[in-house]
Amino acid sequence: MLVMKRTTLRLLLPLAALGMAALACNLSSSSQPPTLVPRATETPLPTIAYATLSPQELPQEIVRAPSAEVALANLLNRVESDRMFLHIDTLVSFRTRHVNSPNGQGTGISAAFNYIQGQFEQIAAQSGGNMYVFPGGHEFRLNWAGVDTVQRNVVGIIQGTEIGGGTILIGAHYDSTSLNPEDGLAYAPGANDNGSGVAALIELARILSASRHKSSIVFVAFSAEEVGRQGSAAFIRDYIQAQNIQLNVMISLDIIGSHTGPTGAVDDRHIRLFSAGPNESVSRQAARTIHLLGYNMMPSLEVLVHDAIDRDGRYSDHMSFTEAGYPAVRFIEPLEDINRQHTERDTLDDVQASYLTRATQLVLAVVSALADGPRPPQNMSIRDAGNGLRTLVWEPVAGATSYVVALRRPSSLVFDEQFEIADISVQWDGFVPTRFAGLAIAARDANGLMGPVSAEYAIP
Repeated sequence: MLVMKRTTLRLLLPLAALGMAALACNLSSSSQPPTLVPRATETPLPTIAYATLSPQELPQEIVRAPSAEVALANLLNRVESDRMFLHIDTLVSFRTRHVNSPNGQGTGISAAFNYIQGQFEQIAAQSGGNMYVFPGGHEFRLNWAGVDTVQRNVVGIIQGTEIGGGTILIGAHYDSTSLNPEDGLAYAPGANDNGSGVAALIELARILSASRHKSSIVFVAFSAEEVGRQGSAAFIRDYIQAQNIQLNVMISLDIIGSHTGPTGAVDDRHIRLFSAGPNESVSRQAARTIHLLGYNMMPSLEVLVHDAIDRDGRYSDHMSFTEAGYPAVRFIEPLEDINRQHTERDTLDDVQASYLTRATQLVLAVVSALADGPRPPQNMSIRDAGNGLRTLVWEPVAGATSYVVALRRPSSLVFDEQFEIADISVQWDGFVPTRFAGLAIAARDANGLMGPVSAEYAIP
């Protein structure tokens, strides 16, 4: 049974309202960068679903949060598929974005850099000072296949307004390759891998730069991912570690434009999320947070959390951040046509506007919650209350009007059940390790915006 004292239990709430926020930051590769707030083969699809507590466990009076679907819809409707298709089409027109492609008029990786850099600069110019772009990008030296080059990551930053709000980094690699990774001249259009991720990145920067946010948000189009993730490794070394950045999570968008698999099968209801184990790692907890937020804010596109850092033998830039000790995840479409990747067949006709739009909307909703939602509760504790009951308590969060308690069953990759209360304690006979291995709590504000989830608390 669930016993409540001065507490109101809520069922899964309707979609939460998203209050947008953001602040400008000025940062340059040619001058001293300003410091963000420093730190004081396909596996089987997992079964993932939330379940509300049974009716017998609920109190007689249920209080539901006011619906905020209109506010959420207004935000998500700002994602424009035409803009993203234009970005992909332009990137494909450069014929190849191989790191060793020669500089040419309208071709090669230099042309791709100039285009993405130009898009970021236009966004910054229209942001009212909210977003700043590294002039000339972030440069790093590369030797690949015996060729020395200077590569450039494209970097845009929105400085957060809250001390200790940390940083959210969204990344997508813009280089491409053919089946011969050393051939810098071969046709490598790279529409889905990874024009789709870059298009989403630019669109997210455009939308998020219009407002102020509690957390800083960094947007990076990485070069040299296809040749060992060297662009992301260099950015971590030269900026994240050099500036001692408090990185809350890195989200890699890599191959997110198609719902069609190699056999023609279609799955437009799921998107995969990869993160490094073990199940209690910071990256896996970040994946669980994203899954929980996605479920509450955009359940029409289900996040499938996999028990792997990536597909067998494959990689993306999130792995560079994982190796450096930061929480990092990778989004990728559900079916993935590997017969098109790194070939001349990776063209715009394999990208579906509706799926790319929904994938981008999901990331937009999740990042908005992570950046602007109330901070997660601290100092959770479970105490024995007698008669088989246990009391869960935690510290209040400023601005929170309710709290979502998410529960994870033993060996589960994600939180399996959730309920919501208005108080900062709840008494229940279900807080036992035979039923749940751990729990986490997220706060919700008066506008209905849900914030990031606390670190997981192992049920003693």
